[in-house]
Amino acid sequence: MKRIEANDPTAMCDMGRSCYHEGDYKSAFAYVTKAAGMGDMSARHQLSVMYLEGKGVEKDEKQLRHHLEQAAIGGHPDARYNLGIMEKEIERYERAIKHWIIAANLGHDGSLNVLKKAFMDGCGLVSKDDFAAALRAHQAAVDATKSSQRDEAEAYLQKLDAAKEARQD
Repeated sequence: MKRIEANDPTAMCDMGRSCYHEGDYKSAFAYVTKAAGMGDMSARHQLSVMYLEGKGVEKDEKQLRHHLEQAAIGGHPDARYNLGIMEKEIERYERAIKHWIIAANLGHDGSLNVLKKAFMDGCGLVSKDDFAAALRAHQAAVDATKSSQRDEAEAYLQKLDAAKEARQD
């Protein structure tokens, strides 16, 4: 709570997500809106989800796209990936590919998989050079986020998941 009282946008976004998952959409919207106003791109992305699902707000395609675009411009890879999906749905494939290339360059696995499928299908939208460049940039982004602490945390989470599964059996 101290971080929220100190107007930390990340803490506000986290609190908004927590409220959202608990079904308190009104509080979620308030926290996330404030965090987005302070420049938090994850909050912008969360707002787009709320406008998509109509939870805490009325469904609104215009607001959905606005917040996705703002988050994507701010470097949020999931937002960029989702913009690619939206462009594909309205058959603007070249724009979709551009969004997925940018998201893959930010380390987004789903975007890289979509690009790989498009390249392998031979549809002509993704050239060998484009796919190779996206693959190299994706790997560089992933490598840039590696650390021994992150690896230890991942191993710990995998242990927890294994223990949880063992209890369920």
